[in-house]
Parts: sequence; C-alpha cells; structure tokens
Amino acid sequence: MEKDLIKLAQKCKYASRKLASLDANSKNKLLTSMAESLDQFRTKIIEANETDLKAAEEKGLSGALVDRLRLNDDRIDSMIKAIKEIVQLDDPVGIIENIKTRPNGIRVGTMRIPLGVIAIIYEARPNVTSDAAALCIKSGNGVILRGGSEAFNSNVAIVEALKSGIEESGVSPDILTFIPTTDRNAMVDLLKLEEYIDLVIPRGGEGLIRFVTENSRIPVIKHYKGVCHLYVDKDADAELAIKLLIDGKTSRPAVCNALETLLVHKEIAPKFLPAAASALKKKNVEIRGCSGTIELIPDAKAAAEEDYYAEYLDLIIAVKIVSGYEEAVEHIAKYGSNHTDVIATGNIFTAQKFIRDVDSSSVMVNTSSRFADGGELGLGAEIGISTSKLHAYGPMGLEALTTKKFIVFGEGQTRHKVEL
Repeated sequence: MEKDLIKLAQKCKYASRKLASLDANSKNKLLTSMAESLDQFRTKIIEANETDLKAAEEKGLSGALVDRLRLNDDRIDSMIKAIKEIVQLDDPVGIIENIKTRPNGIRVGTMRIPLGVIAIIYEARPNVTSDAAALCIKSGNGVILRGGSEAFNSNVAIVEALKSGIEESGVSPDILTFIPTTDRNAMVDLLKLEEYIDLVIPRGGEGLIRFVTENSRIPVIKHYKGVCHLYVDKDADAELAIKLLIDGKTSRPAVCNALETLLVHKEIAPKFLPAAASALKKKNVEIRGCSGTIELIPDAKAAAEEDYYAEYLDLIIAVKIVSGYEEAVEHIAKYGSNHTDVIATGNIFTAQKFIRDVDSSSVMVNTSSRFADGGELGLGAEIGISTSKLHAYGPMGLEALTTKKFIVFGEGQTRHKVEL
C-alpha cells in the first residue's frame, strides 16, 4: 500500500502544478462541472450511502452519528449548492499586494499562490468530501482525501462523481485523489509523504486529530477541541446575555463553537444566574457549577475540576462565579482551547480589553459563539478551524489555503557593482 500511496501522491503533485496555473474562470468552470456531475450521480451516491447506513445501524452507532452519515436528495442539493457558492467566491490566487519601492529603485511585493497538495483526513460526514475538494481546487491546490470507514462507500461514489466532472472539463482528475482504504496503517504511511504533500488538515474528534499530529512529518493545521466560554460581565444586559447563552449552548450542542462554560461576575450573579438557569432548564441543559452557583441554583450539580476542561458536545454546561474581569480572563487562559470566547458587557472599555487579553482565534463581544464559522464571518466557506497560529488562526477560507511568494521588479539593478 505504501508504494501505491506514493504513486497516488506523485500524480496529485504533478497535476497540482498545472492546476495552479489555471485562471479563476477556468477553475470556476471546473467546479461547475463537478457540481453538475454530483447531480447526475445522485442515485448512485444515495445507493452507496444506504450501504453505509445499514452497516452503521448494524454496528449500533448512535442516532446522531447515523444522521450525520445520511444522504438524501436535499443533502445532495446542499452539497451542489455549496460548490456553486464557492464558484462565486473571489479567487485569492495571483493577487499582488504591498508593492513598495526600495531606495535602489527595485519594487518588492508579494503574490498569493497555492500551497500545493493538501491532505484532508476526516471522519463521518460525507459532505466534507465535496466541500473540501471544491475549496482546495478553487484555491489551486491538489487534494488527497482520506475519509472515515463509516462513510467509505458514500465517499467513493462522491469522488467518482467529482472526478467525472473534472474529466469533462478537460483537467487531469489526479488533482483529486481518494485513499481507497480505511486501514489506519495507510494513514500513517500517508503522513510520511512530506515530499509530495504540503499540508495536512484533520477534521473530526480529538482522538483523530492527536493521532494525525503525533504521526505526521507534514505540517498539520488543527484544533483539538472547542472549550468555548461566555463571560457575563457586571455591566452586561442580562436579557442579552441569556440570549447568547441559549443560542451558544443549545442551538447545536455537538459542534465545536458551542458554549461549554459560563463565567459570571459576582456582582451580577444573584440576579442573572436564577434567570439563566430557568432558561437553560427549558432546554433540558444540565448545570454543573461551583459552590456559589449551587447556592443560587440549588438543583445544579457540583462541578469538578475536569468539568472546566470538558468539551461536552451535549446539553451540559459548566458554570463558575468569578470575582471580576481578571479572574474570568485567567480562567479562560487556563481551561480554554483557543477556539472561541465571548463577553457580554455594556462597557466598551471592558469589551476592548477582553479583545486584547483573550488569545483565542475568535473573540466575540455581545454576540453568539456560533458565529465562529467561515460562512458567518464572510469567508464564504471554510475548510476547518485552526487553533494553532501557523500559518492560520481561526476559521480557514480560501485565502488560508494559499501562501505568499515575494516578487521583485527592477531595471537592471545589481546588489554589487558589476564590471563588464
């Protein structure tokens, strides 16, 4: 398998160089062809998905996981729509920026270029297959996909459809490569191919991401988990803060930008926490709190130290009353995951300080943590979220799938005197 992987990666690397030279119009035609091909292959994709669903039910996977796997006409329509939305995004490749003239007359700038070949390693959701392929191709990158075992048949069918669309557009289908096995050893071999792959992006649970990070010779863009906080300051509007709490915790509790911890300033806690608890109980949220929280919410459970580190991905929230702003920021620094943190406050100076002091990839003021998403932040679509600062931080759109090279214009200048 290792030799087969090398051949696949070599082909993708070679094809990616030609892809990188395509202009935006050519790439958009390519993506449009891929979207049309998904539509044409929808019956085959749904049949393959039914095989995966049957296997998932036989394995006893949870209803939530089975639902994530499920494809139907509406979800395929959403996949097609997502590709068409990527077509409408501005292409960052080739943009020249920051041209400056040096004292010797040379003009120096930077140009955005593709990274090369990106490997995406992901788990259950088959829609990631088309989303990731479209984002990488739009940004001029070859892409190698390694999906999870639960969606293997669905992914194979989706890739077949996408490759058919690529071929019809006259571009080498090798720009999109799918690893045709779920053997974990093949993933380890893939992560050694630094000669052909420029970046790895794992998408899934913390276990998968740590495995990839620990075994890769290739740079990895990652976020291990999303321990997101809402800090309710003493100057907060209580009704506003409760809206942020309910949306952040209950709209989709199993996503990485859902709230996991609520921090409340001691001055507002006696008024705020009983009202917040009432709202949370209506949504069936379990509260685990500090001793001060339990005094105000008697039916809350006592929080242990590990609760403040937890990414519950469920209708559970940890609550702590803090002495003030400084303790809130220290708590976030200790227990947070650099994902998304929110302050509710009516004090603009406190808000500005929070933005400076909290070192997370997305920092929100008086708005929901659920906006930490590429589409909501104006990126159009995202390939993932990075909580490591090299080379991207936060939701990653097309621009984050590129890098810069220096370009220099001159009129015969030499660094040293040259005599002919």
